[in-house]
Amino acid sequence: MSGQKTVTPNADSLVASIKAAKTRGLPPVDKWDPAFCGDLDMQIKRDGTWFYQGTPIGRPGLVKLFASILKREGDDYFLVTPVEKVGITVEDAPFLAIDFEAEGEGTDQVLTFVTKTDDVTVAGPDAPIRVERDAETGEPSPYVLVRRNLEALIDRKSFYRLVDIGAHHEGWFGVWSKGEFFGIIPSDELP
Repeated sequence: MSGQKTVTPNADSLVASIKAAKTRGLPPVDKWDPAFCGDLDMQIKRDGTWFYQGTPIGRPGLVKLFASILKREGDDYFLVTPVEKVGITVEDAPFLAIDFEAEGEGTDQVLTFVTKTDDVTVAGPDAPIRVERDAETGEPSPYVLVRRNLEALIDRKSFYRLVDIGAHHEGWFGVWSKGEFFGIIPSDELP
């Protein structure tokens, strides 16, 4: 016997570990590399709702706490503390951008997004916007980088607002933010 305590991952142990770390701002999850403890029955749905053991997590503060320790490695998502690393399921993107503000015009425009978990990100060279289109339906799924390699799906109403302020540039229709142009669709594919 090694003398080490076997850790069974659960939401309570994660909360206790986060509180013990006592960090200001976002925890440095990119610097933490604990051993993998197993998968947790936690899922983030496409609409940004977090579920634990099949039940929606109804406490926004708890969701924000979990979102602050989210880490992506390849296509896998984990909640990470200094002592635990547990796998979770993400249906699409881990965050949902529910609104944005546009300041300025043209190349000077700045787009600031806010997520359902109150994360704020300013689109630009370090936080690009990208749009994937369904191969069969052509329906767009727009995303913006929130932090590290974690993206937010831009909700439908915000996407329609982006289209309203869009412009044509070098054969593409898209939006400007912080001097960077983000293409949404080739101009010649618009009706």
